[in-house]
Amino acid sequence: MKSEKKQLLSVQEMIHQKKTNKGLFQTTEKAVPIFLLLCASVSVLTTLGIIFTLLSESFTFFSDVSLFEFFFGTQWSPWSDKFGVLPLISGTLLVTVIAACVALPLGIASAIFLSEYAGDTTRRVIKPVLEILAGVPTVVYGYFALTFVTPVLMNVIPELKIFNALSAGIVVGIMITPMIASLSEDAMNAVPNRLREGAYALGATKLEVTFKVIIPAAFSGIIASIVLAISRAIGETMIVTIAAGASPNLTMDPTQSIQTLTAFIVQGAKGDTTFGSTIYYSIYAVGITLFVFTFIMNLLSQYISRKFREDY
Repeated sequence: MKSEKKQLLSVQEMIHQKKTNKGLFQTTEKAVPIFLLLCASVSVLTTLGIIFTLLSESFTFFSDVSLFEFFFGTQWSPWSDKFGVLPLISGTLLVTVIAACVALPLGIASAIFLSEYAGDTTRRVIKPVLEILAGVPTVVYGYFALTFVTPVLMNVIPELKIFNALSAGIVVGIMITPMIASLSEDAMNAVPNRLREGAYALGATKLEVTFKVIIPAAFSGIIASIVLAISRAIGETMIVTIAAGASPNLTMDPTQSIQTLTAFIVQGAKGDTTFGSTIYYSIYAVGITLFVFTFIMNLLSQYISRKFREDY
């Protein structure tokens, strides 16, 4: 009799506990989506805040400087009231083109090797090294470009200046190589093995499988990685600030000293700039120009990913 009462009591306790747990479970189920929504809202609100800040401060700048003068002027010297941003844009594009010429072959070749040719042991060694390379601070890359790459290049190109676009572009290319290699390798690894096996069954060599099957199948991911890496190169700051110089020249000569959009933002944000002056607001005008560049690159990356995506 006592055992029956104990059993009945334990059953009642279990039912009560289940009801309590059910209430807690329902409360948790309702709270988690709200928490996740708040987390997602932080990124949206941050983006809106950045856009609002750039636009509001840029409007003040463009009330003093015309849009035509800013976007089509060929001289950039804010301390002499010359606000033509073309020299900064040309410097940014010059460094980006050099970086792309370095990073594209290295990154894609590394991705092909890791995905199609390297064994497990080799991949376990090379992949962490690439990740370490991606984690090196950009200021270290900047001094590496200035103190090592530039002297080496000066032995080959005697007329090369101490501060130049070539060494900065090469090192920026080295910096974005791991991004292209890692993302492209992920895209290649996502291609189903049955495509490889089918190509091998038809008599294709490994090289033919790589270039005629794997790369076309992973094309959207590879292009997206390239666009994202180039966007990263456009927004690079410390390397170009240290190694490329601070001379806003409208030139496409990589041996010359140049200044990029990000390098001017660093220069203008120093304590020498008077708050509320036209030079101060020009930082935001250059900033929104840079924002438009990176925004267009991100949109292009998303468009390419959707356009050429393959579903298996």
